[in-house]
Amino acid sequence: MIKGFGGVFWRTKNLEAVKKWYSEVLKLEINDWNMTIIKPQPENETIFSFFTEDDNYFPTEQQVMLNFQVENLTEMMKHLEQIGVPLAKEQEASEFGKFIWIKDPEDRLIELWEK
Repeated sequence: MIKGFGGVFWRTKNLEAVKKWYSEVLKLEINDWNMTIIKPQPENETIFSFFTEDDNYFPTEQQVMLNFQVENLTEMMKHLEQIGVPLAKEQEASEFGKFIWIKDPEDRLIELWEK
């Protein structure tokens, strides 16, 4: 029944600052409607997962965490360093891939993943 991931929608305190950050840091082309469309490639996948309220995988005060799959985590880390975006946590690797975390302007933890 489910065709794919439909989208992520959230409220923000400073629309222009958040749009600028996501455009510059994650290279998402945010349009005049304050959105972008990410068209998955065949090797991409979207994970939909639940966590208990006290799970410490991401901050308990944060109800949702975004995970963006990237083509090359090393290149992403170089880009982040060049524009002065620090890692919120050091890189980790597991059987699922490699991960890093950054924070957006409103202090939301964001996970970047190379499969």
